[in-house]
Amino acid sequence: MSDLPDHTSAIIDAIVDHVGRSTLPFQRAHREEQHATAFWFNELVETTSEGEVIRQYLMTASEPARVELAEFTLRPALCAPVMSAEKLMMLEFAEGWTHLGDLGVAVMSSTGLHAHGARKGWHWTTDEITDGIAATEQDIASLGESPVPAYLLGHVNDGDGSREQAVVIGAITRSGDGGIRWIGDVPQGCVGAPVFIGAPLGGDSFKLVCVGVALTTDAHHTVAAFDRIRAALKAIPSNSTPAPGTGPRAGEQKRRWWQRRS
Repeated sequence: MSDLPDHTSAIIDAIVDHVGRSTLPFQRAHREEQHATAFWFNELVETTSEGEVIRQYLMTASEPARVELAEFTLRPALCAPVMSAEKLMMLEFAEGWTHLGDLGVAVMSSTGLHAHGARKGWHWTTDEITDGIAATEQDIASLGESPVPAYLLGHVNDGDGSREQAVVIGAITRSGDGGIRWIGDVPQGCVGAPVFIGAPLGGDSFKLVCVGVALTTDAHHTVAAFDRIRAALKAIPSNSTPAPGTGPRAGEQKRRWWQRRS
C-alpha cells in the first residue's frame, strides 16, 4: 500500500463529498471539558424483498459520552429549515448511550434527535456512514504493520466555540493482536471521530473505507475497528426505551432505534 500513488486530495474530496455532514461536535455543557466528535451511522439490519431495514444511531468514543449534561453544536448544513439556535442541550446525556463492551465505543439512538426536530418544526439533513462504507473483516485483515495513510474527520476545539470541521491527516498500522494504532496527532475535540482510508482497487482507483472510531489513551492513539464494532452491535436489543432528555413525550410511540426501510 505504501507504494501507491498519492491519492490524498482525491480521498479528502471523497470524504467531504460523501460523509461531510455525518459528524456532530459535542462537549460537557457550560464547561470547557470533554470536547469530542460523534457521527451518524446506519447499520444494515436486514435486506428483504421489500427493501433494506436500517437501524440508525450516533457513535462516538465512550469516555466523553459519560457526562450528565452535554450540548451539541449544530451546523446549518445539518438542519432544514436552519435553526436559529446553535446549541442542542442534552439532559441525562450519559444514560442515552450504550457502551459496546470494552471497545471504547458508545452508541446512542437517533430516535430522540429525530423526535426533537419534528417537535421544533425542522428535520435533520445529515449524511450517514453506511454499512457499505464501514470496514468489513476483509478490509481490516488487509491492513498490516506498514503505515497506511489515514484521515480523521472531526471537529477541532480551537477555543472560540466554533468547532470547525477538519480532515486530519495521519496514518494507521495494525498490530499482531489485531489492534489498530493511529500515527499522528488527534486534535482536541476529535476523539470519537470516524477514521478513513482509501483502499486500493487497482490503477488510480480506490474505495473509501471507514476503518473505525478514533480513541485516545494516556500512552497512544488507537482506532476501534468496525469489524469488532459490527459484532458488538448485533447484541443490542431493538426494543429498549428511548434516549433520555430528547425522547418522545407522553402519548408518542416509544422505540429505542430510529429504523426505516430504504
